Amino acid sequence: MSVISWIVLGLLAGAIAKILLPGRDPGGLIGTTVIGIAGAFTGGWLSARFLDRPITNDFYDGPTWAAAIGGSLVLLIAYRILFGHSRSR
Repeated sequence: MSVISWIVLGLLAGAIAKILLPGRDPGGLIGTTVIGIAGAFTGGWLSARFLDRPITNDFYDGPTWAAAIGGSLVLLIAYRILFGHSRSR
């Protein structure tokens, strides 16, 4: 996949993660994209490291999307645990 594909995958994975886990988060398009891209890399690493299932470079591969969304959820939960109470409500 190209860099643009990873950004699009990250944006969509971050958006899906925010839909699955609604609430106060680092909002906006930039925050969603950063969490999604980092989540895609985290999910891919976790999948290859612990599940012995490396991620392919195919954009339309189901496990690639599952790893990206799962990684985004992990990072979103970690963000809420670390910084959830620092924002004024």
